[in-house]
Amino acid sequence: MGRKKILCIEDNKTNMLLVSRIVGAEGHELLQAEDGKIALRLLQDEQVQPDVILLDINIPGINGLDLAKLIKADERLAPIPLLATTANVLIGDRERCIAAGCDDYLPKPLDIRKLRQMLREYLQNGLAEKEG
Repeated sequence: MGRKKILCIEDNKTNMLLVSRIVGAEGHELLQAEDGKIALRLLQDEQVQPDVILLDINIPGINGLDLAKLIKADERLAPIPLLATTANVLIGDRERCIAAGCDDYLPKPLDIRKLRQMLREYLQNGLAEKEG
């Protein structure tokens, strides 16, 4: 599969560390952004085309759902799988994430096995699964 780039937009250091360990163990490169503004700056650089984006919905600056809409509105970024990670697990939260453009949803606290499986799935297949 080769080395892939994963952008994690997350303001919680513990969660970022967890993601970085998983991404590292899988042999991929982790790009980190602790808020929406940093994430947008990173994504505007064409050299930094991530293969998957992990997006915390509750981040400072730009709301995660608004950020998802901005990412999906950009032709170059739209094909990148966008996975919401959030502690918002009430009825309707998953639907709100999907409606904003997220391709999948992972509740917090993060389940390491589920995260690893989701990353592998999207890194291998991209969004092909969803659109079929």
